[in-house]
Amino acid sequence: MPNILRRLLVLICCLCGFFAQPLFAASQEPIEADHIVAVVGDEVVTYYELRSRLESALKQLEKQGTPLPAQDVLERQMLERVIMDRVQLQYARETGLRVDDIQLDQAIGRIAANNKMTPQQFRQTLEKDGIKYAKFREEIRTEMTMVRLREREVDSKLVISDGEIDNYLANQAANGGSEEYQLAHIMLRAPESASPEQLQKLRLRGEQALKRALAGENFAELTAAFSDAPDALKGGDLGWRQLERLPSLYADVAARLQTGQISELLRSSAGFHIVKLLGKRGGSAPASIQQTRARHILVRINEIVSESEARRKLENVRERIVNGVDFAEQARLYSQDGSAAKGGDLGWLNPGDTVPEFERAMDALKVNEMSPVIQSPFGMHIIQVQERRERDVSAERQRGVARQALRERKLDEAYQDWLRQLRDRTYVENRMQEQ
Repeated sequence: MPNILRRLLVLICCLCGFFAQPLFAASQEPIEADHIVAVVGDEVVTYYELRSRLESALKQLEKQGTPLPAQDVLERQMLERVIMDRVQLQYARETGLRVDDIQLDQAIGRIAANNKMTPQQFRQTLEKDGIKYAKFREEIRTEMTMVRLREREVDSKLVISDGEIDNYLANQAANGGSEEYQLAHIMLRAPESASPEQLQKLRLRGEQALKRALAGENFAELTAAFSDAPDALKGGDLGWRQLERLPSLYADVAARLQTGQISELLRSSAGFHIVKLLGKRGGSAPASIQQTRARHILVRINEIVSESEARRKLENVRERIVNGVDFAEQARLYSQDGSAAKGGDLGWLNPGDTVPEFERAMDALKVNEMSPVIQSPFGMHIIQVQERRERDVSAERQRGVARQALRERKLDEAYQDWLRQLRDRTYVENRMQEQ
């Protein structure tokens, strides 16, 4: 959108907000008028929206007992998260990715079931706790949209070469261990084409955060105040991971740190980083694994076939199978991948052989049970588990574990790079930053 149109839109919003907002309540006491704090693409972010998001985050932080930084710092951090959400949701909308009401109802039904409630009981519980059900639905829709966007734009495009697997296995053999590390981090994101002045400003901010961390200030509080990573308001905790499952930059420094130690200011293509080692523990590789023999029917989503059409088609196929039609016959007729000629048979699968969405659905099934229609980056699936067995760890299995570990390591880096590029391509006017 040309700048003149953006400014016209913002001016209209400002005027509407001005005339709609009374300057004084009945008691003649002044009240704070709403105002625009950011422009993202052709949309505006208001201070009211920012405060609403911040209040929800504050409740969560208080439950966790996380020390809180200053109010203005929290507001700026939350605004950056709102901006990043808007950037992703706008891109999803522009590229035709959406979560329809049927998919949303199914997801909320699963959340209710996990809490041992019916959907109606779950809704009543939310409303009793003061949570508006319509707002909750849209928050779940937003989360689902962003997860699917990441799966489509990042996860499904990641490639792990045989050479990378060979190097991983060689390094593991040389190190002879499988220790796990718990890290927390602060990430200061740099624009893709950052000027030397921008980088210097970012470096100084990173050095300020590092100085305060080394002086003993609470790291979780500093993360909430400084970090641009999605996990900033959760203390930047990356959980327990083996070195091979950490981003390369973090793995290199983690191996040199003692528990409680903090790294120097680190530089990457994404920006600047600070890492703290929260803990270290030994681990051991499993002696055997569970393999699953499964078959599936896949309908791909493309410009011609929408998500809802693919889902509807597979639900009809599933109903026919439930009513006695042969699964293999339906797979040969409708499945859109190489397994169709084999009746959808995928053979014996190891953990990590399939994408996470497919594996989670498959692992939840009993033998001979058929899944509901599920979605992965490849499209819509029906899955049926035929057999399960235990198998000793083999060279083949080791390569599967290596592939999954490398995938986890590269996903973090690839996702951050993609987010940075997407934000740089979007018109963003952060008015709080300009103050």
